[in-house]
Amino acid sequence: MVAPLRAVAVKRPAEAFGNVAREWQQLNWTRVPDLKTAAEEHGRLVALLESAGARVYFLPEDDRTNIDSLYAHDPVLVTDAGAVILQMGKAARRGEGPAAADALKSWDMPILGAMDGEATGEAGDMIWLDRSTLLVGRGFRTNQAGIERLSSLLKPFNVTVVPVPLPYGDGPKDVLHLMSFMSLLDDNLAVVHRRLLPVPLFELLTERGVELVDIAEEEYMTLGCNVLAVAPRQLVMVAGNQVTRKRLEAVGCVVSEFEGREICLPGAGGPTCLTRPLYRA
Repeated sequence: MVAPLRAVAVKRPAEAFGNVAREWQQLNWTRVPDLKTAAEEHGRLVALLESAGARVYFLPEDDRTNIDSLYAHDPVLVTDAGAVILQMGKAARRGEGPAAADALKSWDMPILGAMDGEATGEAGDMIWLDRSTLLVGRGFRTNQAGIERLSSLLKPFNVTVVPVPLPYGDGPKDVLHLMSFMSLLDDNLAVVHRRLLPVPLFELLTERGVELVDIAEEEYMTLGCNVLAVAPRQLVMVAGNQVTRKRLEAVGCVVSEFEGREICLPGAGGPTCLTRPLYRA
């Protein structure tokens, strides 16, 4: 989650927003984003990724996807053995897994396996605590069958899947992922919204010696907890969360920002959501 980012996939607004006027309400966006400004914001994010040393791959327009596909992180889990194609818990996003699989194959990335049947999972619920420990949020988007499928796929590689019960939040229609209230910033550092942190997860992080930086309560809705590490303590976050930024800088983090008024706030997805890291080294 935190090693230097070398390859990453994103989807530009131009390829994701083909039917935005028709889709935004049914997909629970708060408003129609301005397309011109969205493209500018996304371009700034891509520039930050490239300046950090990452090669950026662009997911193509695809009839199987909708405006939520802007958040490229969710349909794929990347492991050392290849990609796991997920079956999204949000039914309207089910086409993103197959679309992402086709793109990954075109880039010659190996596919380890896929979810099917009753199994659902979204990568926003999945955090690699280390190379052999995968935290998986059990909530409305990732179900028990999905956790069992991941455990089966990863067991041959000595990966332990640790289920993390998620809170009810605002219910099934809300976007509440594990990464909604926790972002790993270094092997021993995470930014969290402590009030949403499940007790067993808090205890595990404490046992592992992970220092927790609390976001400002008022900056949760502006995605202050959604922070992308492009290298250990080298971070990208949405502009405007100044209290949280100062707390991160106080523990030795270097922070870069981009405006997210059109690509982040209306759809409740920050820089971790907008990026699908493919390779870190």
